[in-house]
Amino acid sequence: MKSDHQRIDWLCINTIRTLSIDAIQKANSGHPGLPLGAAPFAYVLFQNHLKFNPKNPSYFDRDRFVLSAGHGSALIYSLLHLYGYDLSLNDIKDFRQLGSRTPGHPEFAHTPGIEATTGPLGQGSANAVGMAIAERKLANLLNTPEQTIVDHHTYCLVGDGDLMEGVSAEASSLAGHLKLGKLIYLYDANDISLDGPTSLSFTEDVGKRYESYGWQVLIIKDANENLKAIDDAITAAKNEITKPSLIILKTTIGFGSPNKAGKSAAHGSPLGPDEVVLTKKAIGWESNEAFFIPAEARAHFSIAGERGAIQEKKWNDTFNAWGAKNPEKRGVFDHGAALSLPVDFDAKLASFKVGEDFATRESAGKTLNSIAAQVPYFFGGDADLSCSTNTLIKDGGSFDGMSGSGRNIHYGVREHAMGAIANGIAYHGGLKTFTATFFCFADYMKPALRLAAMNHLPVTFVFTHDSIGLGEDGPTHQPIEHLMSLRGIPNLITLRPADAFETREAWKFAMTHKKGPVALVLSRQKVKTLDRGVYGDEKGLQHGAYVLSDRANYKAIIVATGSEIGLALETQSLLRDKGIDTRVVSMPSMELFLKQPAPLQDSVIPNDFKKVASIEAGITLGWAQITGKHGLQFGVNDYGASAPAAKIYEKFGLNAANIASKIEAWLKT
Repeated sequence: MKSDHQRIDWLCINTIRTLSIDAIQKANSGHPGLPLGAAPFAYVLFQNHLKFNPKNPSYFDRDRFVLSAGHGSALIYSLLHLYGYDLSLNDIKDFRQLGSRTPGHPEFAHTPGIEATTGPLGQGSANAVGMAIAERKLANLLNTPEQTIVDHHTYCLVGDGDLMEGVSAEASSLAGHLKLGKLIYLYDANDISLDGPTSLSFTEDVGKRYESYGWQVLIIKDANENLKAIDDAITAAKNEITKPSLIILKTTIGFGSPNKAGKSAAHGSPLGPDEVVLTKKAIGWESNEAFFIPAEARAHFSIAGERGAIQEKKWNDTFNAWGAKNPEKRGVFDHGAALSLPVDFDAKLASFKVGEDFATRESAGKTLNSIAAQVPYFFGGDADLSCSTNTLIKDGGSFDGMSGSGRNIHYGVREHAMGAIANGIAYHGGLKTFTATFFCFADYMKPALRLAAMNHLPVTFVFTHDSIGLGEDGPTHQPIEHLMSLRGIPNLITLRPADAFETREAWKFAMTHKKGPVALVLSRQKVKTLDRGVYGDEKGLQHGAYVLSDRANYKAIIVATGSEIGLALETQSLLRDKGIDTRVVSMPSMELFLKQPAPLQDSVIPNDFKKVASIEAGITLGWAQITGKHGLQFGVNDYGASAPAAKIYEKFGLNAANIASKIEAWLKT
């Protein structure tokens, strides 16, 4: 016979279950299997362990909870409603409907209490690693021996599908290496995926794999019944400070459903009205009223929120006392929270001399270090390439996952995880981060880039070796379609600067842009630093494009980006020798330019001007929106070759003599 305490626990768990399946059934869409199976351990986490205040979801030192298995969104919405967040019962009833606050997968900044946008499996698990990194970094920056203001855990609910995805393997490997003791995965191990039992494709020993990564592994074999074992496991995970923890919770998908429990049929489709009734009866639910929430359950859920409010009050008192005693650290906190910069930030950025030859990766590296010297909340890392990407923060030290010291995250050759982890750092807040790798490996980061853009995360993604100009490494490493691929991602600003001055301006843009991610696309080959007394002001980069070199009676406009600006200026000179004046436009960001007001666009490329040519060492697809359909586009529409860069440019006709000749002939048509 259950004690009164046990009775209330199961009443609350079944409230979570029934609310979730009612929402799914009303929408006639969704995934009932996970909420039915995972409700017990989700309840134990929220009721007994999670530090949160539903009245202030952004409470800074709250624990973070990420539902990486985002298809189970009905579970998190039920939890948020029942625990007192600003999510009404009508919102629950509006599940998966147009404009609702309860969309099909959790969306960051759309629903109170959602810490990350999840659904693409594995991404949330890597986001959680980033959040745990951010917690440690901020603890190192802000805590003092007398006062601790950053001390929280990151919990992540992962499923079988999450742990099949390679991104989770990369992220988990790094988390174990870094000894992120405040990171806890709750693994809903129900052994069922959409196509059937996981034995069809997934038979490894996940626990041993995670032990080899350096994680503490705990197993609960009866997670649908044994609440004490779940509670003890979470406590043990919290007490282990030298390793992240994986709690393997053996559950039954669709628990309680007489005809679908333990089957793939419970995964991604509503139970059906008859099966909902049978499921409620099977778990001992006394009401067939949809969306019924017992008053006793509501009262019990409120205890956790009240506890969280008290915890936040204590934290606020500590924070205020700490801020008064440590004004410099309080300044770091405030600047990090707002991503604000010092008043003399521009004056202290790297300086360059006219005529110097720098690869833009080099000038970007110098600028990055001048930023790091001024902005303590700025840190990041690369995919084992800092010696090539020039993104090492000098004297910054290597990031330590236990103490949080060090400013350089050594991601290793893990681009998939690197992007998603950086997103997690941004989701957490209080820090500005960057990643770096070769541009062709942007393909490995595409899901993270897309999610960063979707959620307006202010991450800076540095990509070097940006074209066929990298030379001898050959076509596998020469990005051709990548610029246009990135330009096609809404909310992502892609900047390909032309020289050291534009590169410095690009980094300044990235540091001040708070509404989304920025991709800096940089060259391996050297380019000349232009005399801005002769050529246009690099601050025009802020508008995406600007007139770099003009002639009064220009007959054509040549638009170029990055390292091809030098080629455009050389072409302009050859044409002038033939009596043909041209305007050269630098366009470091096509998409930023296309967002500008029409008058500004017309001042750079007049709307009614027909003779516009483009030069870029990438595919020409997409350039017609700049040149017009009758314009000329010079680019690379096939894969490159292994050879010195100059030879490859010649192979594709990207030389001033060829371009000038074709423009001259075109002007006669």
